[in-house]
Amino acid sequence: AQLAESGGGLAQPGGSLRLSCVASGFTFNSYIMSWYRQAPGKQRELVAAISSGGTPTYVDSVKGRFSISRDNAKSTVYLQMNSLKPEDTAVYYCKARNSFLLSQMYWGQGTQVTVSS
Repeated sequence: AQLAESGGGLAQPGGSLRLSCVASGFTFNSYIMSWYRQAPGKQRELVAAISSGGTPTYVDSVKGRFSISRDNAKSTVYLQMNSLKPEDTAVYYCKARNSFLLSQMYWGQGTQVTVSS
């Protein structure tokens, strides 16, 4: 199983980025997909998740700014990030968790997002 993130980079405050995570090697539509982030010196935190049925959840700090979505036909999950703030700077990781066997999960390698003027 593999998860490959892309779309990170440098953005100005107030700007936007769209992250993608392409999955392979497992039944994508049976997995809860999530985005986590880890800033330097901080613990990894959950940013957003989307159930196998497409129901999204968000951490309070990104509500109204970030949007998670999935395309089961493409085995891809997206994170649209708008109104970016410097505190959004972190390495963003994609995670897949089996809806039927919660102990089974996979992580991507991460993509750097830097928000700075």
